[in-house]
Amino acid sequence: MILGITGNTLKEGMWEPVASLIKDLRSIHNKFVVHPDLAKGLLDRDASLQDNEIARTVLDFLDQAELIISFGGDGTLLNTVNLLGERPTPILGVNHGRLGFLAQIEGSEVHQRVQQLKSGDFVVEERVVLEASLESKDKLAANFALNEFTIQRSGETGLLTFEVLVDGVHLNTYWADGLIVSTPTGSTAYSLALGGPIMAPGCQAILVSPIAPHTLTVRPIVIPDSALVDIRLIGNGNSHVFTTDGINHKNALASGGVRIKKARHSVKLVRFNDQDYFSTLRNKLMWGAHRSKHAN
Repeated sequence: MILGITGNTLKEGMWEPVASLIKDLRSIHNKFVVHPDLAKGLLDRDASLQDNEIARTVLDFLDQAELIISFGGDGTLLNTVNLLGERPTPILGVNHGRLGFLAQIEGSEVHQRVQQLKSGDFVVEERVVLEASLESKDKLAANFALNEFTIQRSGETGLLTFEVLVDGVHLNTYWADGLIVSTPTGSTAYSLALGGPIMAPGCQAILVSPIAPHTLTVRPIVIPDSALVDIRLIGNGNSHVFTTDGINHKNALASGGVRIKKARHSVKLVRFNDQDYFSTLRNKLMWGAHRSKHAN
């Protein structure tokens, strides 16, 4: 199996584990290919990369890699997902961010996990992806989301008004700062910060969460992932930002609405047999953590 290595070149703490991974892969004679942007940073740090270990282009990297190891945080992994598009290549995230819900391992674990990858001792999880298409038929720079699509006012005064339909039936007209449509994977991202529910990855559902709604009784709602969600801005006088996993498309809905639905493909994330989703929740959210004896 040819491993692809990519990462966030702005994270200084990433370079040592990347170099360690390359050393390990060479020692067990496992083929690998390095993303060209990452390779440049390694070479600047006097890494002894060979020509056959560096992808000439991003497309060459995607075509060669059979499993991608992404160094960074969840944002880096989401960028990798966007880079892959509909390719079914599995991704293993190495966390150098903060919480790291998607990036499953830490840099200190790389040596051990390489051995498990080599022996096939891992699981590939299928994660639901959402797809957005604009009513205007304009093209989005990124139309697939592993976490969420969001619509938000862009800093100007005045709330946005959204009309939302589910399978052609009127759900609600929201008056709010914005709206989030997320996958179960994305339920622990922006939606969680707004008080939305946590959905385990296997849930076949889509979560619709308003951002700071004017009416306090308006709450997040979970709908089947077979549903078609149509959103239209009413009175598009206020500028807005439509985002795909953090990628901005300013005023994308100014000339029409957007339809969001479950995509035909899924994202494949690598997990090891000693890991599970609920352990990740407990560790990352510090569930059950005891207060310090010195706390008031």
